[in-house]
Amino acid sequence: MGQKKLIKFAAIKEYENVLEYPQDMQGKWAAFFDALGKNKSPIDIANLAVSDDTLLATNPTPTNKMALNKPLTLELACGRGEYAVGLGRMFPEQNFIGVDLKGNRIWKGASIANKEGLKNIAFVRSQIELTPNYFAKDEVDEIWITFPDPQLRWSKAKKRLTHPKFLRLYQQFLKGGVGKSKDIKEVTKNNNGIDIRGIVHLKTDSPLLYNFTLKVIELYGLNLLYKTDNLYAEATIDPRCLIKTYYEGLDIAQSNKIHYIKFNIDKELPIALDDILKETIKDIPMDAGELLRMEAEAARAKKE
Repeated sequence: MGQKKLIKFAAIKEYENVLEYPQDMQGKWAAFFDALGKNKSPIDIANLAVSDDTLLATNPTPTNKMALNKPLTLELACGRGEYAVGLGRMFPEQNFIGVDLKGNRIWKGASIANKEGLKNIAFVRSQIELTPNYFAKDEVDEIWITFPDPQLRWSKAKKRLTHPKFLRLYQQFLKGGVGKSKDIKEVTKNNNGIDIRGIVHLKTDSPLLYNFTLKVIELYGLNLLYKTDNLYAEATIDPRCLIKTYYEGLDIAQSNKIHYIKFNIDKELPIALDDILKETIKDIPMDAGELLRMEAEAARAKKE
C-alpha cells in the first residue's frame, strides 16, 4: 500500500465522523449524530441511546427532539462521498452517511465534512453486503447509488447494486420495506396513492445498468417513480441530481448521457424470480462505449 494511502487510513481512524465496520450501531444513528453535533469526543457508541424514548427520557431538550426527527439517507458505494457531502450541504436538517470499502476514498469526503463543520455527515467503511448489520429496521429513509461499478459481464450481474440480492438487504433497514413496522403513523403518498417512503435513487452513465434496473423493477412489480435516460435534457431536474461526482466527470461508459431512476421497494422480492431475471437480462444490449470498456478490462486482466 502506498504511503499516501497509509496516511489517509491512519487519518480516518481518528475521525469521529468515520466508523469502520461499526458494531452495536443498529438504531443508534440519531443519537450518534446528536453527539457528533455536540462535538463529543470520543463518541461512546456503547452508551448511545437506541430509541427516541430513551434519549428523550434522559435529556428531553428541543435539540434532541430535532435530532431524533432528522431523516437519514445513505450513499452506497460512495467513493469520495460527493453525494453525501453535497446533500449534507443542501439539507442541514437531515443526516447523511456514505458507505464504501475504500478508506482512502472515504477520507476525501470525511475531511471536507470536518473542514466545513458539517456535523450531519458521516461515513462507514464496510462492504455493502454488511449494511443490515449497522442499521435497524425502518432506520433509513432513502438510498442513493451514484455511478457504481455496472459489473458489465453477465456473469457478474449479482454484484450490481440494484440486483434483487442487494434490494433484499436494503429492505431490512429502509422505511417502507417489506415487513415495515406497524407503529409508523405517517405514510407519505404521491398523487397516485403510491407509498413514496423508502426510496432508492440510481444515477449512472451505464445504459446497461439503467436497463437492467428497469428490468428488475418491471419483473418484481416495484414502484417506478421516475426514470430518464438523459437526465440533463429534462426540462425540470431535481436539484439533488445536479450534484456531480468524480466518476461522473470521467464518463467511463462513454455514453455522453446520465441515466436516473427513482423507485421504492415495498414489495416482496420472490427468490423464484431470480432465475427468470437471469435469463431475461441476457437480451439487454451494451452500447459501444461499454463494449470497449469490457474489452479493455479483459485485456488488463490477461496482463495481470
